[in-house]
Amino acid sequence: MFKAALIALLLAAAIPTAHAQAPSRQEAPASGFNPTATEVKEQDLLNALSKVEGRISIPDTRAATLIQPAGQTWRDYRRGPLLWITAAIVLGMMALLTLFYLIRGRIRIEGGRGTRTVLRFGAFERFMHWVTAASWCVLAVSGLNIVAGSRVLLPLIGQDAFSTVSGWLKYSHNFLAFPFTSGVVLMLLVWVRHNIPNRMDLEWFRQGGGLFGHRHPHSRKFNGGQKAVFWIVVLGGGALAATGFTLMFPFYITDVTGMQLAQIAHGGVSLLMIGAMLGHIYIGSVGMEGALDAMNSGQVDRKWAAAHHDLWLAEVDAKSTPSGHPAE
Repeated sequence: MFKAALIALLLAAAIPTAHAQAPSRQEAPASGFNPTATEVKEQDLLNALSKVEGRISIPDTRAATLIQPAGQTWRDYRRGPLLWITAAIVLGMMALLTLFYLIRGRIRIEGGRGTRTVLRFGAFERFMHWVTAASWCVLAVSGLNIVAGSRVLLPLIGQDAFSTVSGWLKYSHNFLAFPFTSGVVLMLLVWVRHNIPNRMDLEWFRQGGGLFGHRHPHSRKFNGGQKAVFWIVVLGGGALAATGFTLMFPFYITDVTGMQLAQIAHGGVSLLMIGAMLGHIYIGSVGMEGALDAMNSGQVDRKWAAAHHDLWLAEVDAKSTPSGHPAE
């Protein structure tokens, strides 16, 4: 009995000492923030830490990351500023093209269409162009759906239809990345020799490319504007392929930070390309008479070719006759 009472007395004396020696979880370090305190505000925790991690038993240590504050910052950016940037680029370019059409009208072939044509693009070139163009159109629409679909399309068609449409667009976005990338590579290999910038391109831009007035600058197979589109497609398409495949196969190449940077770059380059391609589509269709023939049948009106690509037409005529004189 006496021994039990003595043990209890010693334990009672030891407990306060242990509490006095143990560091308090409420005491803050020199930085003024203690993440192990019993009461921590969520925002303070996210501001103080680059990521919040837990304990795991599987080999993939990346799975230990529970919360990454930078990811929340990107989510807020995508829900707010990115939506407005997208609207400004897409709707702004469409408004500018509409205004230009109302002021300038369609660029007509002077004197009307003729009866003679010349081959501008062969079957392989047209196939290469349309595979790339069709793939890009679906990629652009599906990408815009990711950014703005829940704000624009969802209220119009409802939750069930939106889920179905978005699912198919997601699959098409992934699979059509391959033909698009292949088309960009083929364009680079086939057309790069015609798209090396030179001084003639500067003069083409100085004269407004024939879009204003009725004077058309000299040009070979591709003029300054078409060369600009070519390099936008090649360089922009290359950037989209690199960042897109990084996102499609996550964490094989980079970490979480790299994935976030890839997503930002992918979205930014996509928007710039959408703006540029809207202008290209306009000029190649309703904006200029005879331009679409080059990628449909491949045969263009000789009067159109003489106005917009006079030096190229002269080269074609010189090659078609042994004497070097234009064919009659």
